[in-house]
Amino acid sequence: MSLFTEKSSILVTCAREIPSCLREEVASMGFPILSEFTAGIKTEGTIEDTIKLNLRIRTGHRVLYLIRELTAHNADELYKGISEIAWENYISKSGYFTVTSFVNNPTIRDSMFANVKCKDAIADRFLNISGVRPDSGPDRKGIVIYLYWSENRCSVYLDTSGEPLSRRGYRKIPLIAPMQETLAASIILASGWRGEGNFINPMCGSGTLAIEAALIALGRAPGLLRNNFGFMHLPGFERPAWTKLRNMTNRSSKKQFAGKIVATDINPTAIDAARKNAKTAGVEHLIEFHVSDYSDTPVPEGFGIVMLNPEYGERMGEIENLKKTYSGIGDFFKNKCSGYRGYIFTGNLKLAKHVGLRARRKIPFYNSNIECRLLEYELYKGSKKTGR
Repeated sequence: MSLFTEKSSILVTCAREIPSCLREEVASMGFPILSEFTAGIKTEGTIEDTIKLNLRIRTGHRVLYLIRELTAHNADELYKGISEIAWENYISKSGYFTVTSFVNNPTIRDSMFANVKCKDAIADRFLNISGVRPDSGPDRKGIVIYLYWSENRCSVYLDTSGEPLSRRGYRKIPLIAPMQETLAASIILASGWRGEGNFINPMCGSGTLAIEAALIALGRAPGLLRNNFGFMHLPGFERPAWTKLRNMTNRSSKKQFAGKIVATDINPTAIDAARKNAKTAGVEHLIEFHVSDYSDTPVPEGFGIVMLNPEYGERMGEIENLKKTYSGIGDFFKNKCSGYRGYIFTGNLKLAKHVGLRARRKIPFYNSNIECRLLEYELYKGSKKTGR
């Protein structure tokens, strides 16, 4: 059986509180959902299937293909179990590999020690078989092995993504504290945006929300811009087949959509960066960029989504000034966004109270280690009864 067609468990990881978005994505691609965790879902398939997942998944971080499960009470048993795996099927003699890990074993104080034992076991196997060994190091530029070691149970995975999938490849100018691309896609999908109506993004920063909204509206696979994945370094990887899949996926996406995407920021440097990032992503022609205060953002007639990611005082900004900002966002929603759904992504619910509107939903997310909420507001003029 070919390495690429052998079925095994696949773990797709994601940020905390995002598995529901990820589950919907994976299921829509026809994969079974075997189980769901705080930060990922488990499905099954072949390495060929992991290639499709890497290309199309918007909200996942890594696609991990299970190589083997083994028992190891200590480092010596880990070394023995790892050395028994046929690594010559996964790594070329002239290749490069990296080991990463999560370790919770009472005999191990530093997970780096477990990484070194894995590297030694792999290298020694190659030396015993052929007298040569592949190179290894910390860079995720070749084959990436992921070890999950809890108590005495080990799961050894092939990280087919290599670099995290959040690194789409379009954000050349990130600016300060940019939102991770996978998180941006997750909160957009949670809002229900699929390209119907307009998408308005004041305070756009480096443009991540607007760009991800454009990619979603077009149905364009987020992995199309990546030129390196972990699976590309497997022995037997066929680049012509990858190119064919990539081209077919690209042709299946739309070129235009009926709505408008508007992105504004008061900082000209941010707008310049956002425009350049959108150009790299191939969606610059779909986004209207304006240098303006959020309150002066042009909102087209019609319907759609207005989404802001204001500062929330945990990493930048002053609380007192931010109170005025959040209050101003509420005024902007009430005065200029009738007929839209408003969204504020924040890690400070105390500040959110100054919006002055009642949130219809408060959807939990995590931005790194910061617990956040995506607040949804139903926007209308006058009373609720009149507005409806």
